[in-house]
Amino acid sequence: MIRRGLPVKKFILILTLTALSGLAKAQDYIYSQFYNAPVYLNPALTGQFKGAFRMNMIYRNQWSGMEGDLSYLTASADYQFKNINGGVGLMVNSSNEGTAYLKKNNLAGTYSYNVGGGRFMASFGLQAGITNSSVDFSKFVFSDQIDPRTGFGGYASMAEIPVNNSKYYFDAGAGVNLVMGNAMVGASMLHLNKPNESFTGSSLPTPVRTAIHASYRYALDRYDPYDEGGSFLIPSVIYYKQAQATSLSAGLQFKKRGVNAGLWYRSTGKGANESLVLSLIFDIFTNPFKNQKVRLGVSHDASTGKVSYGNTSGSSEVSVGFETGEPRENSFSDVKCYDFY
Repeated sequence: MIRRGLPVKKFILILTLTALSGLAKAQDYIYSQFYNAPVYLNPALTGQFKGAFRMNMIYRNQWSGMEGDLSYLTASADYQFKNINGGVGLMVNSSNEGTAYLKKNNLAGTYSYNVGGGRFMASFGLQAGITNSSVDFSKFVFSDQIDPRTGFGGYASMAEIPVNNSKYYFDAGAGVNLVMGNAMVGASMLHLNKPNESFTGSSLPTPVRTAIHASYRYALDRYDPYDEGGSFLIPSVIYYKQAQATSLSAGLQFKKRGVNAGLWYRSTGKGANESLVLSLIFDIFTNPFKNQKVRLGVSHDASTGKVSYGNTSGSSEVSVGFETGEPRENSFSDVKCYDFY
């Protein structure tokens, strides 16, 4: 089946992109600015920041040069609680994959518990939520509606359309994050219950999404790597695996006070979909005495592999974050994952 009004060449290209990216296998979307969507990356990062309250929002427009809408939005709010030695959060995810008219909306709660302090901090996180998935089958054209000579004929298809075009399901995940001096490493596993996404009643379990991430903070001009008055290089690597789809991103950020510039290389591991990513982050309206900060971020992915930049125009992201409030007691010397962003 194909979408009404879609030229054949565009349709073939979309099929190729879909196959290469793994979207047909219910693959999750990933953000290039993963550090500006920390709760989406790993529920163990809930409450891992210097203030008491934090909000993040990030929007991704993928392959903007293509017909159809491939857009993704994540918004989260999390809070540190003194009495539970951790944090709780609420996250909303929304995706619109217009080439298949597939829409997903998810509402999830997150929780983390911290142990350690000073130059060592371990956090353990849980995530649980409800997802609604829907698709508009009326927008599709099936093979028996295509005339070999004239194209779409406008007559009804004999294909059996599923009765239900919307469903809800429970989704759960977990993660762990370790900060040891100047290094941080973490891992998360989402869709642990493998919810069934099928609209037809057959089994279509969502594959578990595994993410492994690591970062290192290197001070260029200060002995103390956590002195915010200095300049830093922060190399990072992040690996995703979901079913047969994999993604590996490696790069580094240069950070000096409120400015953060990053350069990344991302590959599927098969060389089919490679990208260079440039990011710029600005911390503005800062008040270090009250741990107040407004963060603005932009990034752009330029395809360098088989999926050419000329066909897709790449992908762009914009993010905004806000942080405020006094931290929990005895946390001024504690390292946090936020120190690596």
